[in-house]
Amino acid sequence: MITFEKLWDTMKAKGVSTYQLREKCGIDSKTIRRLRANDNIETKTLDKLCAILSCKLEDIAEYKE
Repeated sequence: MITFEKLWDTMKAKGVSTYQLREKCGIDSKTIRRLRANDNIETKTLDKLCAILSCKLEDIAEYKE
């Protein structure tokens, strides 16, 4: 299973809130809800998150058995 637990730590470290993701970066509230629930996310959304946070994919997502 892919989890996004690291995303929240990375956001906190970079000083980015979910409000900023929604209002300034165009990530809608449904997508944020999906990230919190570790649901499926489009790769273009992952790409956008990495660009916004200036990070690598492994900084926001992780595979757990």
